[in-house]
Amino acid sequence: MKALVVRLSSIGDVVHTLPAASALRAHGWEVGWAVEPAARPILDDHPLLSHLTPLPAARRFRLAPARAAVAALRAHGYDVALDFQGLWKSAVWSRLSGARRVIGWSRRWRREPASALLAGERVELPATVTHVIDENLALLRPLGIDAVGSRDFALPRPPSAIQEVDRGLAELAVARDDLVVLNPGGGWPEKLWPAESFGGLARALRERGLRPLVSWGPGEEALADRVVAVSSGAALRSFPTTLPGFVELARRARLVVAADTGPLHLACAVRTPVVGLFGPTDPARNGPFAAADVALRVRTPAGKGDRFRAPSADMAEITVDDVVRAALRRLGLEGGPRAVAL
Repeated sequence: MKALVVRLSSIGDVVHTLPAASALRAHGWEVGWAVEPAARPILDDHPLLSHLTPLPAARRFRLAPARAAVAALRAHGYDVALDFQGLWKSAVWSRLSGARRVIGWSRRWRREPASALLAGERVELPATVTHVIDENLALLRPLGIDAVGSRDFALPRPPSAIQEVDRGLAELAVARDDLVVLNPGGGWPEKLWPAESFGGLARALRERGLRPLVSWGPGEEALADRVVAVSSGAALRSFPTTLPGFVELARRARLVVAADTGPLHLACAVRTPVVGLFGPTDPARNGPFAAADVALRVRTPAGKGDRFRAPSADMAEITVDDVVRAALRRLGLEGGPRAVAL
């Protein structure tokens, strides 16, 4: 039996779908995955996958690469395609895969409701399911798999990533026992905590003997530099990392502080303690799942939102003192609440 996981992007979404791939493997399925370029490094050489089919990015669509991707998908002879993303593009790729069954969410549970037309089997989200990881696991129920609650990510540890991080930390003279990773970047501007606030957090952590390291991804160098500049020397800018390299960096950190972004979810996946900062998205759905982790969220603003995001929220409402208390609590240095709606 062969199953195709269709979760094309983003990094956090791909991470949150890995437990579903793990559950498929545990129940005897051979698993393939269709993914766009940005999130591919998470899945390269992943032990859960028998096949990985790179797809052209939607924003750079070209007919010839799309035809090649369709041919590659159909060559595997999938029995079922699972559209975890609920978009037109994911629905189209699920259909084009040639799988005999196409399973996806019904209209009300999709980001692009009309795309449900392309799903042969439409699934309703159970009322008891809250977290997005469990949503993904619930999509397996038409296959007779009930794995809600599983948190198996099985992220690999490429030797090149281990060497990359060993070398970078040695050059910065940062010891693992002191390392706190601050990740100020993210996909939506509305999700981001101000650089000045990250700088204040870095100063407070440095005063307590910790060494804040500011991580960054492509295009985020200036933001990382801004955090370092306003930290008055308390923070160091990280060396560049690949996605597997960031995973290895997160494994070594005592704590990761980030907004609702891929790095936060990668840290959660490898069980690193985290403090998550939330505004337009709901930590109950997207946030940390370990009981000891801390999620801080701004007041939900007035206005109409949906299950994926609330109206714009002012992330600056989360104060530096809020995050310092949360970080110290998660590190076991001071008491404080596990989850706070400010």
